[in-house]
Amino acid sequence: MTQPLLLGPVEIRELAAELDVTPTKKLGQNFLHDPNTIRRIVAAADLQSEDRVVEVGPGLGSLTLGLVGEVEHVTAVEIDPRLAGKLPGTVADRAPEQADRLTLVEKDALAVEAGELGEPTALVANLPYNVAVPVLLHLLELYPSIRRVLVMVQLEVAERLAAAPGSKVYGVPSVKASFYGPVRQAGTIGKNVFWPAPKIESGLVRIDCTRPYDEALRPRLFALVDAAFAQRRKTLRAALAGYYGSAAAAEEALRAADIDPRLRGEKLGVEDFVRLADVS
Repeated sequence: MTQPLLLGPVEIRELAAELDVTPTKKLGQNFLHDPNTIRRIVAAADLQSEDRVVEVGPGLGSLTLGLVGEVEHVTAVEIDPRLAGKLPGTVADRAPEQADRLTLVEKDALAVEAGELGEPTALVANLPYNVAVPVLLHLLELYPSIRRVLVMVQLEVAERLAAAPGSKVYGVPSVKASFYGPVRQAGTIGKNVFWPAPKIESGLVRIDCTRPYDEALRPRLFALVDAAFAQRRKTLRAALAGYYGSAAAAEEALRAADIDPRLRGEKLGVEDFVRLADVS
């Protein structure tokens, strides 16, 4: 089977000119135009031929073409109607033997509902930078079939997602992402592989979605995480007083979970929040 022809800088600009598309900050658009980077992303995702991938924000189709040559199916979710309208044709032109592997959903990824994307086994995407974390968490919540995540985000977001407890950038996204499984950075991507070139580098984040914790705990755990990090300089006893109704009740719950009430939220790992949610 002939492999897809990936898009380079010339083809990206030609497609954009054809559609009269200018990348917009509002939609968080930066178009990938380097085939080697596409191959690197697909390799880092560690995909199998039977995988069914969700891609969010396919844009002009750079990563989509890299994916359809490697997996059973790709469901691309695109909010921009001009880009959505062009994508199937681009894939048919440059990957005719794999064109039937693509399904396009023209929609805001944050409005996607359970079941709408089938049963994906992986999420692989160059996520729009302005909604990267909300989209990631939304899809992980809705689709327990997702076993692997490999997303490209702004480098600072990548560092935050993969941060360990106690580090300066550790926070709400770090804890919530790690609820689904181990999170790690899988590389850094330079600015010059995008059009337009962003002001900062990008990072790859990989999540192996082992889902080690009870999903029933998630709503309560996420609410506790939000409260714990709402005021970073407060002790957990003080930060969680609003959630539990009083500082004394917060301390009682923390001690029941074997957590020192004098600690701050950034010292707790996801397993600590799981214990706290379990006794709350």
